Amino acid sequence: MQQPVCCQDLKTSAKNYIHRVWQETWDQQILNKLHNIHPSTSHWAALPVRRHDVRLTRLRIGHTRFTHRHLLLGENAPECPSCKVPFSVSHILIDCPVFNHHRITFFHTSVLTLSDLVGETPHQNLFAFLLKIEFLHLI
Repeated sequence: MQQPVCCQDLKTSAKNYIHRVWQETWDQQILNKLHNIHPSTSHWAALPVRRHDVRLTRLRIGHTRFTHRHLLLGENAPECPSCKVPFSVSHILIDCPVFNHHRITFFHTSVLTLSDLVGETPHQNLFAFLLKIEFLHLI
């Protein structure tokens, strides 16, 4: 004999199925900048100051006014004068040797990943570092 399905059980089952399909789709996005930092579809906690939260989100997805403005204006991508590569969030936060001294000062190491800085729990000195290298207002 079959028992009727409770409405709440049906709702929970549908929600779990949708989340599983969403996660499977997200897992296939290996070239996505955000996927490298946050491989789960779980919720991000928002920062208490909206301006910081917006800036952090822009850093996480790799799209800032500075790194993407050229697309809107039809210009060439900005290039790092010392490294001769296009500026990117990763280059500024992780790779460019010009900022190594500041990385050591603010993060106590020059060997970092984007997850270390803008991951689930952003580094407590991230915005101070960005202010010091004069990049905060360009996000």
